[in-house]
Amino acid sequence: MPAVVRGGRRQSSAQSPRRAAGSAQGRGRGGARPGGGTVPGKMAAIGRVDLSPRAVVIALAAGALVVAGVLATGARAERIGQSVSGGVDRLTAGMGLTLKRVHVTGASAEAEPAIQRALGLHAGQPIVGLDLDVLRQRVQSVGWVKEARVVRLLPDTLIVEVKEHDRLAVWQVDGQIKVIDAGGKVIEGADARRYPVLPLVVGRGADVAAGEILPLLSQRPRLMGRIDALVRVDERRWDLRLKDGGLIQLPAVEQEAALIRLDALDQRERLLDLGFARVDLRTPEAVAVRPTGDV
Repeated sequence: MPAVVRGGRRQSSAQSPRRAAGSAQGRGRGGARPGGGTVPGKMAAIGRVDLSPRAVVIALAAGALVVAGVLATGARAERIGQSVSGGVDRLTAGMGLTLKRVHVTGASAEAEPAIQRALGLHAGQPIVGLDLDVLRQRVQSVGWVKEARVVRLLPDTLIVEVKEHDRLAVWQVDGQIKVIDAGGKVIEGADARRYPVLPLVVGRGADVAAGEILPLLSQRPRLMGRIDALVRVDERRWDLRLKDGGLIQLPAVEQEAALIRLDALDQRERLLDLGFARVDLRTPEAVAVRPTGDV
């Protein structure tokens, strides 16, 4: 086809291939809009969402039905969860993961039966489904137990590690005798008659104060071996009653200093071997001794 000359310039009636391809690509990326620009793909999609009043009402009604369905189930959801848990237990039991042995370590022969009762376990239970934290709390509720740890050893063993309260003394008050620990706590279930070697502390307040005086006396085995009972006087101080009938009166304060004075006198005079009715240590820097037989 002959060329056409316009305005002194020569043009071809056919477009060049490069310009035609560019125009086609431009039309493919987005449609034209009145202002001359294009609408991005995501914005165009938003524009196609049906936000008519009818659609909004339908969406709200569907949400209300979902909430009502959840509320209507009530405890059913919990029952469904329990059913699933039971199914898991049956599955693991079928795999041989059942309880066969419970080993309790660190417990005395007197405390172990109470610990076993608190655990409440029996052979054949699904071991995977056991709540170890609950079991630990049950064990620690036993009066003997200070701390407990529960470990699961698959496929069939449970280990219960126990730390018991230390037995410090037997406490006598209001005609009853009880075993106490270093903090003065009564160890529930402990039979005081089974601990004849423990020191005997007597009177109100003796349970709390025993943790302070007994370590001082244990450092003096020569004196400790002669003591029959420690009697709390007016919840303030101690009288040490000896097996031979003698009495040592300690002050309300500075008990260790008073015992040091008694040690010095015993080393010089062998006082504990001679026998006496009373040794009064209540006055600071002085020791008053009353021989046996004096009025």
